[in-house]
Amino acid sequence: MTAYFDGTGTTPRIRRRTPRTAWHRPLAVCAAAMGALAAFSAVGLLVDGRTVMGENVWLKPLKFALSFGLYAITLAWMIGSARTRRRTLWWLGTLTAAAFVLPEISAITFQAARGVRSHFNVGTALDGAVFMVMGGAAYLGWALTLAVGIVLVLQHRSARRAVLTRSARSWVPADGAARAMACAVPLGVLVSLAGMSVGYLMTAPTPDQAQALDAGATLATIGAHSVGAPDGGAGMPVTGWSTGSGDLRAAHFVGIHALQVLPLVALAVKRARLVAVAAFGYSGLTGLLVWQARRGQALLEPDTTTLLAAGGLAAVVAVTAVAVSVIRPEQRGRLSRDEHGRTPVDDSTDTEGAAAVRHAPTAAREEVRAS
Repeated sequence: MTAYFDGTGTTPRIRRRTPRTAWHRPLAVCAAAMGALAAFSAVGLLVDGRTVMGENVWLKPLKFALSFGLYAITLAWMIGSARTRRRTLWWLGTLTAAAFVLPEISAITFQAARGVRSHFNVGTALDGAVFMVMGGAAYLGWALTLAVGIVLVLQHRSARRAVLTRSARSWVPADGAARAMACAVPLGVLVSLAGMSVGYLMTAPTPDQAQALDAGATLATIGAHSVGAPDGGAGMPVTGWSTGSGDLRAAHFVGIHALQVLPLVALAVKRARLVAVAAFGYSGLTGLLVWQARRGQALLEPDTTTLLAAGGLAAVVAVTAVAVSVIRPEQRGRLSRDEHGRTPVDDSTDTEGAAAVRHAPTAAREEVRAS
């Protein structure tokens, strides 16, 4: 609900509007293409018996298609929900689909069709070139995701301010769900970027590889996702995460999908402070998984130190969440007037429409509430 005032002190005119979300079409199309590739890869699992590093060649395209599909559809929704800077976001979203998602998934699928490894494969000139394309796309994708996140933060901040038009003054209040989502989007992008960054840890040579390179050897593989054992050992079903050593892919996966998890949390709790607590816990979990993997521990075989750290993190998150839920923020009573002589509203505890009611003249408040 938006209340418009003509500056005469008369009853405000109330206009209700429901913002329409126009999904970012290139990213939505990209997500649909990822769904088609996932279906194609699933068929490949059934009809193609070739394996790479102990896994069917089509398992990696399937997993990446599903992950990229979630990433693309989430960004399409976030960009489509924006009310300002839409042209900038449109171009950033289009570049993300064209310069990040499509090159990387194409390289992975191309290597799967050839029956060779995609990641860390520098065995031939072609394999090295494909891996370089993947690496370049990943770096560009990180930068573009950061840019999208910054613009989304700016537009959310703008949406929370009083909007002054040429013909009238209006305040568009944000309810609890809107404020929670405005908190979840930038935090989700931030944690997702941290999850993407875990991938760069995998591209560094392992100690054995570094020693071989120093000795002048030519390697077919540089980098690994396992820590403490070679890639290709026993792994968990579907994910393939190592069951005998540390595996950075778990933290990589968890961190990246904060982009979906935190907005879902915002839809469920509808409170910005609880979303912030969830983001703290989720980022802590991502860091804990990185720490565990870097010490060579399998995901399902944590040591006592890891368990104590996990318990401490869970306790802090739980206590903070309870405190935030029980303790209500104090009302801020000292409000200053803007250049138009209007008293701004602290909407930290307002429900939708309450800000507009406070701006209405005293004689008209009941009418505004009734509307």
